[in-house]
Amino acid sequence: MTVRRIVPDIQVASREALNTHRDFYGLLGFQEAMDMGWVVTLASPANPTAQISFFTEERTAPVVPDLSVEVEDVDAVYERVRASGAEIVREVADEEWGVRRFFVRDPDGRVVNVLTHRT
Repeated sequence: MTVRRIVPDIQVASREALNTHRDFYGLLGFQEAMDMGWVVTLASPANPTAQISFFTEERTAPVVPDLSVEVEDVDAVYERVRASGAEIVREVADEEWGVRRFFVRDPDGRVVNVLTHRT
């Protein structure tokens, strides 16, 4: 199994807070990589896998995840996680923005968004 990147996901209160975080992290060198209105992802221009995401909500799942992990084969990881008995928070599904993903709860209760970008 190949892990491609890990992104912290931070829930914020409003669109204004998304903008405030974008401005602050811009001071550290991050630039906007994606803005869907309810989620903004910032990335390092020198290392695009160094990212952080801010959510006002999660539009296609029951909760905002704490962490996103991009893997090479999300379906294989889903089967391994499901077989382990870990709590699946959201079943595997394709999203309109080009990812296939599922949510799982880790042993401490954090929600992990596991995804693969579709080509």
